[in-house]
Amino acid sequence: MKGLDTNVLVRFLVQDDKVQGPLAAACVREACTPDAPCVLNRIVLCELVWVLESAYGYARPTVAGVIERILRTQEFAIEDVDVAWAALAAYRDGGVDFADALIGRGNRAAGCAATLTFDRKAAAPDDFELLS
Repeated sequence: MKGLDTNVLVRFLVQDDKVQGPLAAACVREACTPDAPCVLNRIVLCELVWVLESAYGYARPTVAGVIERILRTQEFAIEDVDVAWAALAAYRDGGVDFADALIGRGNRAAGCAATLTFDRKAAAPDDFELLS
């Protein structure tokens, strides 16, 4: 089993680099199989969303679709996949950033009553409690 870094995943998905794009595609084809999926951890998912939104300018619905396809792909083993699905649902609804949703849902799954924050936008979902 191998893990994928965000930069490999981005190059695989976007194919905007003539050298790294094909290398990433070959890597994913060869190293990531349903029998031996490549691991994508929470940080990779957060970085992927940030890169697709900020560096490439993709809109939230497009990014949400990419994350959904990744979560459904048998060639990837997602860290805390149930938490990632819950975070995707919150992100797709538009009320919270993906990273905040993943933090809040992950903490809730770990038994936290709430995640304390100063971030008013993050505090909107039930997973957070605003400090003021």
